Amino acid sequence: MSQLDLWDWSVAAYGAPGVAEACLALQDNHEQNAPLLLWSAWCAATGRRPDAEDIEAACDTARTWADTTIIPLRAIRRTLKRVIPDLDPAAREAVREQIKVVELAAERHLLTALQDIGPAGSAAPRPYIDTLATTARVWDRVVPRQPLQTLAARLDEAAATLDGLPAR
Repeated sequence: MSQLDLWDWSVAAYGAPGVAEACLALQDNHEQNAPLLLWSAWCAATGRRPDAEDIEAACDTARTWADTTIIPLRAIRRTLKRVIPDLDPAAREAVREQIKVVELAAERHLLTALQDIGPAGSAAPRPYIDTLATTARVWDRVVPRQPLQTLAARLDEAAATLDGLPAR
């Protein structure tokens, strides 16, 4: 199962119980980047050992996609979630759904770019928390340890029961 590409692995992981919530908590409450964290976990699960340069390049790529595309789209999508006077609710929701599709496409492009960063899987899988903490430290100087441990625990639980996530 470790041959899954990053997109397929991320979709499987994100759909596992508690993973989406843990990713969103890290994103919304600790200014982390959920796709970058999923890349980091995928690296751990598939035996990839990104070095400091790889992690820095991944953070740069994630920051560029986030700042130019994903965060602005997310802000518009969240704005359109609320009732807005003088906007037809059906039309507002239709546009919001279209923006959601474009936002997801941007995240998929980010994950595709991240997959190309770093070495091929050649080692045994390692604990998720190892790469999550290292990546989070490069992303932001404050490392949200407890939320990262929660994400790692949810991924560990998912790996034991979900096809597509290698058991470690």
